Amino acid sequence: MKKLLALVLSVFAATSIMAAEFPDISIEDLKKAIADGKVTVIDVNSAASYSSGHVPGAIHFASEKENLASKLPADKDALVVAYCGGPSCSAYKAAAQKAADLGYTNVKHLSAGISGWKKANEATEAK
Repeated sequence: MKKLLALVLSVFAATSIMAAEFPDISIEDLKKAIADGKVTVIDVNSAASYSSGHVPGAIHFASEKENLASKLPADKDALVVAYCGGPSCSAYKAAAQKAADLGYTNVKHLSAGISGWKKANEATEAK
């Protein structure tokens, strides 16, 4: 019985850990979603990085963290994409988790980050 309980708890813990992960979205798929007006993008980089160039239309997380709910669409199934510096950066999780905590069910991660976006010669906005 103890072994069965341990197994059940292990599966539950693994499921909980996996639930915190957010699926990746490709640059191409994000570009299409932006062109179609079907995505809210959140930049989790520093203010200096955001000011020097971010994905067009991206919300700066640090500046809008307290007001994020008002910046996201009413439709909780809408696509929300968070990103940070690049593939080795995990700062995006703060914004992705905040969106998930607000009830958004289609939250993804641009693992290429702003470095991959720029490397792919995609347009950026500067503020």
